[in-house]
Amino acid sequence: MNLETGQVTGIVAIIVSYQPDLARLVDLLKAVSSQTHRVVMVDNGSNEDVAGSLARAGSDVDVVSLGENLGIAAAHNVGIRWAREHGAKYVLLMDQDSVPETGMVAALKSAHEDLVAAGNKVAAVGPRSRDRQTGHLAPHVRFAGFRFAPVACEPGQAVVPTDVLISSGSLISIEVLDAVGGMDEQLFIDQVDIEWVLRARAKGYQAWGHCEAAMIHSLGEQRRRVWLGRWREIPLHRPFRYYYMFRNSVLLQRRDYPCRAWRRVDTIRLLQILLFVTMFHPQRFQALWSMLRGLRDGVSMGR
Repeated sequence: MNLETGQVTGIVAIIVSYQPDLARLVDLLKAVSSQTHRVVMVDNGSNEDVAGSLARAGSDVDVVSLGENLGIAAAHNVGIRWAREHGAKYVLLMDQDSVPETGMVAALKSAHEDLVAAGNKVAAVGPRSRDRQTGHLAPHVRFAGFRFAPVACEPGQAVVPTDVLISSGSLISIEVLDAVGGMDEQLFIDQVDIEWVLRARAKGYQAWGHCEAAMIHSLGEQRRRVWLGRWREIPLHRPFRYYYMFRNSVLLQRRDYPCRAWRRVDTIRLLQILLFVTMFHPQRFQALWSMLRGLRDGVSMGR
């Protein structure tokens, strides 16, 4: 399958930054600007002058500085409003640590248009993620019993239905955002993408994963290779992240629109995180304390 290259009209890329690595950010901007009509970067209160640093580096990008860290969901919503005001038909959400591979955006848009033409209610179309450290290309997944099951792409198949799309790399139409709504700012950071896909699903929209389009992506601040029945690469995060993982899962479990399949898989996911952190995290006690606070606040906020 050949992926088209070049800028794609009607698409505004939204990059959210927070204390970014400038060199990596410049590489991302080059890759994104060559494939989209326009790029807006929403800076979430970085200590340094990101806009000034990018200007000195020769990057021509619109920057919206929030002045404080309002979270990934709020930053996405600011970018979505900016894109809507500037006539975008689609938005492409991008994290600062992701880089689209050649032809990714054109492939996503083509697939989106084909799916809609075939009568599908499309929530979003996203690429496969290539691990920055290992080069492994992750499959798309669906809920299956108590786990995430990989979805195989048959030869020549452009897209597959998926139950999970990370926000980075997701192509979403403004029309669907108007119907489903923006990102849930209460969640701040973790589960923002999951919540939006679950909400879209409850309204009859399906998320799709592209079989050929790919982006380079970093998962977790650290990686540990461990043996648990087989060799696994375990992403480990800074302790504060576990607060949002557990709090936001509890908040979503208490809402009425997430499907039962997600509830089962997410419960097992939290138990696995608890096990892995207890066994392998270098700051396990701080991480465990963050989990407990997240569980407590998730219950109290959901009342």
